[in-house]
Amino acid sequence: MSTLEDDIFEAYSGKVIDVHDDLCEIAYPIADFSLDIGGVPQILSVIAGNLFGLDALKAVRLEDCVFPRVIVKEFKGPRFGIEGMRSVLNRPEKPLVGTIVKPKIGLTPKGYGDYIYESGMGGLTNGKDDETLVNQEFCPLEERVVAIATAIDRVRSETGHRIIHAINVSTRGDKILEVAERAQELGASEIMVDVLTAGFAAVQVIAEDPSIKVPIHVHRTMHAAFTRSKEHGIAWSVLARLTRMCGGDAIHIGTFGVGKMQGVSLEDQKSQMACVEPMYGMKPSLSVCSGGVHPALVSKLVEIAGKDIQIQAGGGVAGHPMGVRGGAKAMAQAVDAASSGIPALEYAKDHPELRLALEKWG
Repeated sequence: MSTLEDDIFEAYSGKVIDVHDDLCEIAYPIADFSLDIGGVPQILSVIAGNLFGLDALKAVRLEDCVFPRVIVKEFKGPRFGIEGMRSVLNRPEKPLVGTIVKPKIGLTPKGYGDYIYESGMGGLTNGKDDETLVNQEFCPLEERVVAIATAIDRVRSETGHRIIHAINVSTRGDKILEVAERAQELGASEIMVDVLTAGFAAVQVIAEDPSIKVPIHVHRTMHAAFTRSKEHGIAWSVLARLTRMCGGDAIHIGTFGVGKMQGVSLEDQKSQMACVEPMYGMKPSLSVCSGGVHPALVSKLVEIAGKDIQIQAGGGVAGHPMGVRGGAKAMAQAVDAASSGIPALEYAKDHPELRLALEKWG
């Protein structure tokens, strides 16, 4: 005869449903999850909680997760997603191509504005703050937003070209929506959140607030503390899927092993799939490839990941022999070549900015 404890264990415990070599598949009952107010914090407490500290385990890694409709429907997902981002930028087919402002520490607001102006004039579609920059004394957020918005307006009025820039608003949970609203009020065309340091709820509260009308760019700084070991931790594809559910329009996934950041193509492919796979009608997020990227790597990235990506270069723009505008032109030319199926070396014959970039990096 079963006891009350037996009944509880049977009703609420996770169950091993399959084992492949060292990979174990576990199913959890819906009753374990607090669907109305628990959100990602409670989900992770169940599927990736104290397990990692158990003395009986030498190592364990959460490789993937699948959520049923009853959980997914509690999240609104991206407001813009891939098609929305393309619509904002009037760029229906080619990969988006962007930069990270360099140097990441020390530039004044005017320096930031000048950098984005040169980037836009060179043909880039996206800029973003560095993950370490929010509101330091040398570059206050409000002044930076105004300088960048002014630069973007100049590019648009002079050329018709569209570029947006993600302002990093990562801060404490009770302030982040206020900071995001203020940035948007001053002209921010995109908001950026460091999801692991600020929290999944930080992304969600901004994405679901009706006052926010711009896309949300999500950086994954600190992710390697969870993802780098192949024996212990959490795969980024799990965290990318949760970020998409919370409303990330553009999510960093890595560079498929062709940039400077540690990782292999399979891991990044899984993360890209988490951003775009069918999920009960939820919009797909745009995958962002960033980290050691320069024009010589663009064709390989497009070959591996396709055109629904955002390719970003920091030093690969700022380090160009012809300066930021030359670096921006080289990146844009590399994307044009890859999108058209033309080898970069052949395309470079008629494009000196790309030729110089290939000579330096290729």
